[in-house]
Amino acid sequence: MSRRPADPANLPLFDFGSAGCAARAVPVASHFIEPTARPKVTELDRRLIEMWLHGKSIHTQRAYQRAADRFLEVVAKPLSNVTLGDFQRFTDTLTGKASSRAQVIASVTALLSFGWRLGVLRANVGLALSRIDAPDRLADRILSETEIARMLEYSNGRDHVLVRLLYAGGFRVSELLGLRWNNIVAATDGTAYVSVVGKGRKARTIRVSPVTAAVLYNYRFGAPQGAYVFPGRTGGLDPSQAWRIVQDVARRAGIARSVSPHFMRHAHATHAIDRGATIYNRPRYPRSLVDCGYGSICSRQAG
Repeated sequence: MSRRPADPANLPLFDFGSAGCAARAVPVASHFIEPTARPKVTELDRRLIEMWLHGKSIHTQRAYQRAADRFLEVVAKPLSNVTLGDFQRFTDTLTGKASSRAQVIASVTALLSFGWRLGVLRANVGLALSRIDAPDRLADRILSETEIARMLEYSNGRDHVLVRLLYAGGFRVSELLGLRWNNIVAATDGTAYVSVVGKGRKARTIRVSPVTAAVLYNYRFGAPQGAYVFPGRTGGLDPSQAWRIVQDVARRAGIARSVSPHFMRHAHATHAIDRGATIYNRPRYPRSLVDCGYGSICSRQAG
């Protein structure tokens, strides 16, 4: 008697059959970014990518999804069948700046490594690929203290508060755009505690100076506790608008080069080190690069 095929929706996530590897079903993220166009993908690869993207920021998910889509479109085969030659041919199709190509390759390598660690892929072909060494442009993205001061001088209202917090707290722009007034708590000494959810959904609290706290509360102007600090049309301010705000403020301050919100974060860390702050230095208003999401290095007073 012939057996009725099983419903794919009821199958475990990883069923390796003749490969002799058994794997139990793994929960999959409930949200997943669907691009407008996507190559044909096997159910196993689709669910693997879902799990790989789970927990990452929306910006990171979009970038990783684009890289995965592009890779699958070029190799035109399941990830489990991809060879080093396939990966090398894919890299030959990439154009543009070295940094952009390196980012795509790193994204695909991360996906293959994730699948290999789970046991879905029998080999991690990305490990054998030669890395593209993109030129280090970090120095170009660091603003001087004079430039930061001019940006604060040439901004007001919401724009001033956004620029000040990006720099004084070393925040990522995504952290500030999700910030609500109930995430800010005033301290008795005039400072304020700002709690955000950062990369990898890690929560952290930053203590800002009395000056920054006063600027925040003057800007609030009676907004309810649950309101966004930087409101947009349908929630928090859109990231693209935050970018435009920072770029406009930089132009008004006479800064010729293009400036992004992340420049403020780099400036925060660099100026802390320039002023001699170290991991062993714990000033009155603790402000560590560990707290602001960097791996280690130093602490300083928040502005």
